[in-house]
Amino acid sequence: MNTAVTGNRRVLVVAYDDAQILDVACPSASLEIANSHGAGPPYTIELATVSGKPVRSSSGIGLTGARRLASVTGRIDTLLIVGGHGTEAAMADDALLTQVRRLAPRSRRIASVCTGAFVLAAAGLLDGRRATTHWGYGELMASVFPDVTVDLAPLYVRDGNVYTSAGVTSALDLTLALIEDDHGPTLAREVARELVTYLHRPADQAQISTFLAPPPGDRVVGDLLGYVSAHLPEDLSPSALAARAGISTRHLNRLFTRQLGITPARAVREARTEAAAHLVRGSELSLAAVARRCGFRSAETLRQAFLSHYGLSGDTIRRMADMPQPRDDDQPQTSRRKGRTHGG
Repeated sequence: MNTAVTGNRRVLVVAYDDAQILDVACPSASLEIANSHGAGPPYTIELATVSGKPVRSSSGIGLTGARRLASVTGRIDTLLIVGGHGTEAAMADDALLTQVRRLAPRSRRIASVCTGAFVLAAAGLLDGRRATTHWGYGELMASVFPDVTVDLAPLYVRDGNVYTSAGVTSALDLTLALIEDDHGPTLAREVARELVTYLHRPADQAQISTFLAPPPGDRVVGDLLGYVSAHLPEDLSPSALAARAGISTRHLNRLFTRQLGITPARAVREARTEAAAHLVRGSELSLAAVARRCGFRSAETLRQAFLSHYGLSGDTIRRMADMPQPRDDDQPQTSRRKGRTHGG
């Protein structure tokens, strides 16, 4: 935890036309909530644009209250560049890149969200560094910026004092990591709990889950994945799935490996594990009950799956999500926990 800072932690969020509004909102809201939970020193959040005038987000909602980048002086704790559909134009904006280069040495740390990494790269701030971005733009980034080591596996990457994060909501994971660095894990967990997010996912967790992966090009694989997610407690062995699709087990394995890069058994295990994690954090069911609902043989088998997939035990996942004590029955219970709200 960084304890050397005196005064407020000044966070400068750099935006432009057609920026992704979530790239601005996720970090800003998280830091504001950290302040409400006693972050000391607290964060001061400033929005800046090249002109100092409001800009239009890609959703059409205007971002106002910005200051002109050229007018920013003094020390900055965190310089944060957002991404969005406007990234290509931002990369070609000499005035923007000049200001980013000017402000970088004034900043304790530099960060980007999603395709904001392209702006950092265009400014030369990622040369010789390892970085990540949205999985859909990794090949483009590697080809346009060969001096950058592009790593699409993690949710976020830290290389020295430069942080880059993957697509959109990974901004939340990155910001929770920054809060933990600054103020310790307790405050980061309090912020995650108030945001009703799962937990602070580790940086090296894969960007794409079984549930969120793009639809496979093969219809058989796509249909089977949909069937798997809706029938987790049932027999989902490769032979059962092959029989359902009317193909051989060997052909099934070949299709999954070609389309997803994993075997059918691995895809089923990942789907069950992710569904179980959702149940653990969102219900009072015991691990044994969750295991039954998601198709695991026992609570111990589920624990091993959690450790393999997340590097965390089920008990840790529930504790980090601050859920009530689990029940041994298989009936979901309504939580009676009271606390502050931060509705959106």
